[in-house]
Amino acid sequence: MQRSTPSDSPKHHVHPPRHRARVTLPRVIAGLALCLLALTSLAGSASAQSDPAGAGEETVRILKVSGLIDPVTASFIEEEVESAADSDVVALVLQVNSEDAVVSDERMDEVVAAIEASPVPVSTWIGPSGSKAEGGAARLVAASAVSGLSPGSRIEVTSELAEGVDLDGRTAVGERIGSELAAELGVVDNDAPVIGEFIVGLPGVETRQVDDRIEPITPVRFGQLGLIDQLFHTVASPPVAYLLFVIGASLLVFELFTAGVGVAGMVGVGSLVLSAYGLAVLPTRTWALVLLCLAFPAFAVDVQTGVPRFWTAVGTVALVVGSVAVFEDGPPSWITLLAGIIGVLLAMLGGMPAMVRTRFSTPTIGRDWMIGETGVAVADISPDGVVTVRDAPWRAHTNRATPITAGDEVRVTAIDGLTLEVEPIDGGAKDYREARSH
Repeated sequence: MQRSTPSDSPKHHVHPPRHRARVTLPRVIAGLALCLLALTSLAGSASAQSDPAGAGEETVRILKVSGLIDPVTASFIEEEVESAADSDVVALVLQVNSEDAVVSDERMDEVVAAIEASPVPVSTWIGPSGSKAEGGAARLVAASAVSGLSPGSRIEVTSELAEGVDLDGRTAVGERIGSELAAELGVVDNDAPVIGEFIVGLPGVETRQVDDRIEPITPVRFGQLGLIDQLFHTVASPPVAYLLFVIGASLLVFELFTAGVGVAGMVGVGSLVLSAYGLAVLPTRTWALVLLCLAFPAFAVDVQTGVPRFWTAVGTVALVVGSVAVFEDGPPSWITLLAGIIGVLLAMLGGMPAMVRTRFSTPTIGRDWMIGETGVAVADISPDGVVTVRDAPWRAHTNRATPITAGDEVRVTAIDGLTLEVEPIDGGAKDYREARSH
């Protein structure tokens, strides 16, 4: 019995193996949307189940305010202040550890106004030890009914805090002072070492004597950001926003030299989206952002050649200068900078060229064996797309007049650099290697 050839039965292998599902942009978007919906659902469930025991019972509510005060944190404080007014909360406490606010002065004015107008007393405690309240965070302290500063923590003396206080020449507006001096001068009301000791001194909180200490009888509940809000609050910090940007951009360069859309591309896009939010919230320099954006295309030029040359030097300078200058309030920690810069340089100078050499290791002259080979179109080729030849993905090009749909069998007719020239099996020449020899 004569064995049939692909030309004799062109439709026998029309469809690619089932385990090779195509990754298309609509599927990527749909997957990301489903993930966001799942996270939102989880966040909503967590929010709905938080503090179930507080309903109908007088409580003290503690909100943790850490990191830079961004739009998420500002809205969170306002919502909790409003919610406390409509519940049985007798005292609302902000546990502060923040170096500044990245929202506008007008937005901070709104938050301060909400605290001052709250029917439920809003107090602030700066702790635990080693915490700080500076810039916009210090404005929250000035607006609160009662304030405390734990030993080992510091507070910036703002004009609001200095109003009506005799600094006695021992400090000045803009300076940072510790708990002992702050309590002595009246910048804060006390220097409670732990939040429990701070709470028992608040008006409306019932207490009891247990041996040699005082404990609160009024139940204490803790409030925190939801899942999605916590995610966006986290990315709105300089180290995270910067690292997400360089990781996302590096993954997109990696994806540029692979066939199709893969996990690296999806992760890279997600990282850049989150980084874009963080960079939009934080005070940044536009020209430094432009340098960072230009660094990666410059690296990509030499990654293509496999040899670090002029464009690698341009990319390195743009990366270093952009990284150091991107944030108006100063660069992130040196550990963050070194991780970002060295990581990118190692990838662009070592990892990426090695990957490209491995992926396209055989020169064009040595790939003549591929002419006449058959394969399967992974995606539509009209005129460009992706095919698999001997289980390996390749970028492919065909004549605009003969587009090829996904799943069709194709034959390699020529090789142009790293791209295969292909045509449909039907009507193709029997042996292009023989045709080329004449």
